[in-house]
Amino acid sequence: MRRPPHAARPATIDDVARSAGVSRATVSRVMNGNASVDAALASRVQEAAAALRYQPSTTARSLSLGRTHTVAVVVPELSNPMVQEVLQGVSDAAQERGYRVLVADTGGDPETERASSTDARRRCDALVLVAPRLPEPALRELLGSLAPVVVVNRLPDGVTPTVGVDYAAGTDLLVEHLLGLGHRHLAYLAGPALSESNRTRVATMRRAAERHAGVRLSEIGAGATIESGYRAGEAVLATRATAVVAYNDLVAFGLLARLNELGVAVPADISVAGFDDVPLARFAVPPLTTVGVSHAELGATAWRQLAALLDGADRTDPPPRVPTLRPRASTGVVPATVRSPERDRRPEPADPPPRLASVSWTVRESSDGAEHVLLGALPGGRTVDLCHAVDGAAIPPVHSPRPYLHPVRTAGGAELTDRTPADHRHHYGVSMAVALVNGTSFWGGRTWVRGEGPTLLANHGTQVLLASEVEGERLRQRISWTSPAGEELLREDRTITVAPDELGWRLRWRSDLHAPHADAVVESPATAGRRGAGYGGVFWRLGPASRTAVLAAHGEGEEAVHGSISPWVAFVQHRGSRASTLLLAQRPDHVLPWFLRASDYVGAGPALAWDTPLTIARGETATTELAALLTDTDLTPEQAAATTPRLW
Repeated sequence: MRRPPHAARPATIDDVARSAGVSRATVSRVMNGNASVDAALASRVQEAAAALRYQPSTTARSLSLGRTHTVAVVVPELSNPMVQEVLQGVSDAAQERGYRVLVADTGGDPETERASSTDARRRCDALVLVAPRLPEPALRELLGSLAPVVVVNRLPDGVTPTVGVDYAAGTDLLVEHLLGLGHRHLAYLAGPALSESNRTRVATMRRAAERHAGVRLSEIGAGATIESGYRAGEAVLATRATAVVAYNDLVAFGLLARLNELGVAVPADISVAGFDDVPLARFAVPPLTTVGVSHAELGATAWRQLAALLDGADRTDPPPRVPTLRPRASTGVVPATVRSPERDRRPEPADPPPRLASVSWTVRESSDGAEHVLLGALPGGRTVDLCHAVDGAAIPPVHSPRPYLHPVRTAGGAELTDRTPADHRHHYGVSMAVALVNGTSFWGGRTWVRGEGPTLLANHGTQVLLASEVEGERLRQRISWTSPAGEELLREDRTITVAPDELGWRLRWRSDLHAPHADAVVESPATAGRRGAGYGGVFWRLGPASRTAVLAAHGEGEEAVHGSISPWVAFVQHRGSRASTLLLAQRPDHVLPWFLRASDYVGAGPALAWDTPLTIARGETATTELAALLTDTDLTPEQAAATTPRLW
């Protein structure tokens, strides 16, 4: 192979042609992957190109192929995490096909959007337009000149390929969530006037206010940024609304910051919800209730549509995606100071609770890994999501990681568990949580130290899920309880059994705790001197409701039940006009004192070490059990007592 006379300059296609003894056209065909070139000849050209370190001209190659292998993504504000996720989804998917992505940020200005889209389309093979701000008629007129183009955040119009989100359905989810917590005066922090999704949210909230008697809506102009939410703080308080829905999560972040400065507690004084479920939403203080879809998947879907158009396929429109509600600690029950007799009155008799034909476990992937999910079959073929069994590996170490159940729902969809609430971040749905085992905390949070009180210690253990399998309606798990040093203190065999019931469905939890290596001493704050704090064992944490009543065989209310030896307790919760009941029962021949709360928060469980430590000798096993009925009805004490025997 001969080097060109001017070795310092980059090699050209002519240099490769001379070195390989072929024509420029042959080199071009080989470099462009044309299969018609003889294999031996193509190999000679490739060897010459490698020896000369030849890099084909992208511009020349594009002119030859009629393609730039570049697509443009036009966005209204690149600083928005939602937009960033969509862009990442497009980029990752396009890269797999060898396409590069160019980005244009319009700053939300319609005319800049028009000019940038037109210019970008001239330079690229195709265009993705994200959340356009152009008015609808102007947008439709422009799109005709941009093909192939895909629009993200628009519902199908039958002409332009779109990737849409059902923002009306998402807004309804938020509104129903807030109404279920007793709120009747809502405020909406509106986004940009030119945003189609903002117009949809405004219209949906107005319809909801008209549909529900006694519900008021206040509308406040804000924007799409953290700063716009921050500036709206005083205006929100002036409305005297008890709950706020922000245009997006960024606006909600700004509002949370300003309310904190003003000394307003969220959610004790006012509830705040956002929209989009950006990654930072779960890390807000408090964690933000929101709705959203996978925006990266939106971007990937947009690319798949675009790639199909580039390949000559017909236009397709996937159905609009329905957002998922993510209830977190920024929303709670309506403040007691604004409750009314009308809000707290007993709901009218409802239809009979849904009847489940069957229940079954399945495995589903989630953001935290694989989960066992309990599905219920209703007559007519409809399926409802009843319970998720989570391995707990993603729990922060200070919360004592452990497997747990959340969400756990009635057949009618009422959620009867809570996770990481603002009052106790280390509460996780239904879990086996014990304050101390040989000095290691498997409860989470602070440890009660005699003479000092609650103290944050570096003594948090981990319940490691070793195995999990389904046998019919039973979920069996093997769990190792390990200290911070990695020492195994307990080995647990857990069995969760489920079944349909004429009132809803039943769940039975059994934990066999085995001490494999040494004696295991189970303690609680009460054994260390904190009177009445005998918590530890299977603990069921419920979420907020507009009203919660506590029933038991020994009386009603927290004071009558806490510490009692009652065979059953029931939490009757009202969320707006809907009622649901969680009935908890212990095995009649082995009833432990109840640790129960209903005022500061709602939760209960049998106490393993109520006021004296429980010692599990080496090689021995201690068993604790709890049964539950979940129903979409308002159980009376008589009904609860009559129902309890069949739970076992």
